[in-house]
Amino acid sequence: MARISYPSIFFLDQTSMEPTGTIVFTSVDRPYYGFDIFSVHLPSLTEDRLTDGVSINFNGQFAAESVAGLVYISERTGSARIYLKRAGDSVPEQLHSPPESLFHDRPAIRNGRLYFISTHEPPDKPFRSWSALYSTELGVKSPPPPLVQRLTPYGCVDYSPSISRSGKLIAVASYGSRRWGGEFHHLRTDIVVFPETQPSKRVVLCQNGGWPTWGGDSVVYFHRKVDDGWWSIFRVDFPQNFEESTTILAPVRITPPGVHCFTPAAMHTDLGRIAVATRRKGNNYRHIEIFELESQKFYPVTELLNPHCHHYNPFVSVESTNLGYHRFRGESDSLIVPHLEPVISPVNGLHMLMLNGSFPTFSPSGDLIAFNHDFDNNSGLKMIKSDGSKRWTLFENRTTFYNSWSPVDNNVIFTSIGPIFESERANVQIARIAFDPSNLTENVSTIPVDIKILTREETGNNAFPSCSPDGKSIVFRSGRSGQKNLYIVDAVIGEFDGGIRQITDGPWIDTMPSWSPDGKLIAFSSNRHNVDSAEGAFGLYVMRPDGSGVSRIPVSVLDQERERLNHVCFSGDSEWLLFTSNLAGVTVEPVSLPNHFQPYGDLYLVRLDGSGLRRLTWNGYENGTPAWHPKDLSPKVDDEYDLGFSGLSLRGGADGDKLKGQFEEPLWIRC
Repeated sequence: MARISYPSIFFLDQTSMEPTGTIVFTSVDRPYYGFDIFSVHLPSLTEDRLTDGVSINFNGQFAAESVAGLVYISERTGSARIYLKRAGDSVPEQLHSPPESLFHDRPAIRNGRLYFISTHEPPDKPFRSWSALYSTELGVKSPPPPLVQRLTPYGCVDYSPSISRSGKLIAVASYGSRRWGGEFHHLRTDIVVFPETQPSKRVVLCQNGGWPTWGGDSVVYFHRKVDDGWWSIFRVDFPQNFEESTTILAPVRITPPGVHCFTPAAMHTDLGRIAVATRRKGNNYRHIEIFELESQKFYPVTELLNPHCHHYNPFVSVESTNLGYHRFRGESDSLIVPHLEPVISPVNGLHMLMLNGSFPTFSPSGDLIAFNHDFDNNSGLKMIKSDGSKRWTLFENRTTFYNSWSPVDNNVIFTSIGPIFESERANVQIARIAFDPSNLTENVSTIPVDIKILTREETGNNAFPSCSPDGKSIVFRSGRSGQKNLYIVDAVIGEFDGGIRQITDGPWIDTMPSWSPDGKLIAFSSNRHNVDSAEGAFGLYVMRPDGSGVSRIPVSVLDQERERLNHVCFSGDSEWLLFTSNLAGVTVEPVSLPNHFQPYGDLYLVRLDGSGLRRLTWNGYENGTPAWHPKDLSPKVDDEYDLGFSGLSLRGGADGDKLKGQFEEPLWIRC
């Protein structure tokens, strides 16, 4: 296998034409995870924390052989990297991996080699995942760095690798070379097995299975969603000459209906038992249990220790004496969710910050960010300093979403007030929020505001405001005609006294408009090209503010009817569009994560002519609602922010949120 030549399309050096500035965005629920990796000694069920409480740590495996310890994933440096905590060491070591890669997953160590999933090589077509399996020699510290070998064929997608006990065989959940069907509740991957030394000799062991785990070198367990609606564990046995067989083997279901079972881990020295994550009817939490194959009995583990906490993705030590998993590390008065968290950007000169909230908007100077904090608790509109050091409440006890700061007024913000994700007839209003900047002092937490409603009552769902660069007009989406189209309203008097005009009109959805900083264009998402499709495809469009010159941005040349492109905004020079998309498919098996409405949302950039397309985020989360400021607002490295090994976090102060592990199971497996 040849040494990898890393593609440079997504990692170009900056020129005067390249995008710059600061992007702030949302990753659904991610700020609250607080994951650490724990293990339980069997059979005593004494629990130990194996990781250090820095950032989030997940998807571990016990390392054996000469490097006894724990290999796992941590986001402490601003992206998902591989770490090894050797037995007896207190500080983990970051392991060698492709330097261009901003996402790694499912690391494992066998026979002196490190195996892992990475997403640094783009596929040849859109709507395919970037996830592939790689390996590298472990323990080489002197230059040149060890070779990184790709084990997944180009054009294929692999998830969730498992290395056999001998290290001779590898199993993956593979999407193969098929085009992604758009589903994420159940990916319907295949279980593929190949020799470690000959990765091209791939055999489809069985169809429709995920998250394989080895029981010896001739038995594989995996999870699958069954026709009766339950996620269950299956087993497939295969002969020694399976490489020569053309028959797809029939797996056997081993866990009964009535309980969801997924992400199995085989016990290495006790082949009659497996560890599984379960979701039981009437229980709000995912737990780890041990399932005994012969008796068909479950033995609870984590519910006996932490009954009110989710536990994810079990793994077992070589001796089967320790059972590992990751979970929320627990509440503490000293654990505060950061308002902002720096994320590594693949574009030099473009800085990225993850927000604890949604729908951010920058003040004209970039010193402040207004946003919506918590939709479930009607937390209204809040504001933070762009260094993350202070938060104020502008108003609360109302549901608000999607905000736009006036480019010419440091004290005026526009927002939508009313229920989110509702029909075109729902009562949602566009509001103008004004405040006195002199009230923004360190010793107060709530700022008085003046709220002026700009749209008339009973005019339907008026939402997604975006202010013109001169501060005089607001473009927004309204359902008042029975269809969701775009309108422009006066930013001061609203639609009263004739201050409104419709700029799009048709039996489709035009939504999420964004006014360019130069005032020449309005970008928006629309399904006008695909209005009759059940897939809900949305593309990117631009037009002049008078509604003329509507044109579609050619983001993907092929399969344009499959695009779900939303949350669009402009760069400061009006040359680039930033948006959320499904172009990269699904990065990890979604059942292994907490809930996301669509765990394929990544941020992308594209020029107005459709050129220069590049991906900005790499993870398994749902990323969206971005805002873009032309200035570099990245945090300065000093003691105040405690940057570096602590996880690159801008700490929330006393007005921040305590880390409480506030996340839920996926909606589609609740019972």
